[in-house]
This record gives sequence, structure tokens and C-alpha cells, in this order.
Amino acid sequence: MLGASSGEKVYHGILTELNRIVEEDNLRPGDKLPSERELSERLKVGRSSVREALRALELLGLITTRRGEGTFIQNYRHNKLFDLLGYYLLRDRKSSKDLLEMRVILELDAVALACDRATEKHFLQMESTMIRAAEKIEQGILPIEEDFEFHHTIARASKNSVMHRIWTPLVEYSKTLRESSSQHGGSLDLLTGDHSRIMEAVRNKDKVEAVRLMREHLEKTIL
Repeated sequence: MLGASSGEKVYHGILTELNRIVEEDNLRPGDKLPSERELSERLKVGRSSVREALRALELLGLITTRRGEGTFIQNYRHNKLFDLLGYYLLRDRKSSKDLLEMRVILELDAVALACDRATEKHFLQMESTMIRAAEKIEQGILPIEEDFEFHHTIARASKNSVMHRIWTPLVEYSKTLRESSSQHGGSLDLLTGDHSRIMEAVRNKDKVEAVRLMREHLEKTIL
């Protein structure tokens, strides 16, 4: 029971348990959280403690409360912590370079793990993303969002929650760097071709090939 500990431990415990509930209930941005009463019952703590924890999460931009509707998970892109992180990371060229290098490290580790852990659901998501990217390319539109979603699916397929949580803001801000420059490495056709080859290597559980292809892809597109 969380309430048996000190106030600070109760508060931290509630945040930890809220995260567990989000994962157990498979909640996504836009989904509604259980009510304060339900959370209080599930966590066996007072409603005032739950309310305090929710208020902290709302201040950080992780959740949003709509009067008369309830509390909803906020999209990570509205997270004020990410905005603050991005401001400091993007202030100088050295930090920007370090950011891109760190993205490469995470991407290579993620694709290696995905070779063992990706499911058919992930492959369907990758294929859908590549179809949308191809449609945009035909219209002469740069498929930046689809490129991001393809790599995001790889990160989710790693099934490493810590890696995924680090990956999300990191890649979001490296995407911001890419969008703010006029240099988008490689041709648009190469972009979709690279994604297709990476997906097949992951499907074949070929870690060496998947990592090699991902490294080459990133060298062409972000470095």
C-alpha cells in the first residue's frame, strides 16, 4: 500500500504506479485516464494525493484536463520538458552535433533489438508508413513525418521502454534540426528504398545487415 510510506515516497510511488497503469491499460496520447476516484481505489491512496500527482503531470504537459470530460494523456510533443530540453540542446552547433550522434547510437541499438522482437503488427505499420511516404513523394512533398514514423516504429519494435522514452524527444529534436536546414541527404526515392531494405533485414532477423543498412541510411539523411 502506497499510503504506508512518507509523503514524498507516496507522491513518487503514485507517479510510478500511474505509469504502470498507462502501460497495463495500453493507453496512448489522446486516451482518457481513469478518474481520480478509480485511481485512488486502484492505488489505495487518498484522492488528494492522486490529485497532487496529476497536477504535477499536467504542469509538465504530460496530461491535460478538460472540464466535464476528464483527464487525457497529452501527446509527447506538447511536453514542456521536451521544449526546455530542445531549447538548450539546439542553442549551439556542438550540442546539435552531439544530439545527432546520440540518435545514431540509439537507432542502431533499436534496429538490432527489433530483429529479435518485432511483430507482424510492427511490419504492417512500417509498410503503411512507406505507402504514405511514396504518395507524398509522388506529389512532390517531403515525407518528413512518415520518415519519423518509420523510425519510431523501429524504436517501438525494440520493446525497450527506456530506450523508447529517450528516443522520442531525441529524434523529435533531431527532426527539428533537419527541418530547419535545407539539406535533406539523399534522394526521396532512396529514402523509401532504404526503409524497405531495413524492414526486410529486420523481418529476416539479420542484425548485421539491419545495422549496416540503418547506419548507411542515417549517414545519408541526418549526418
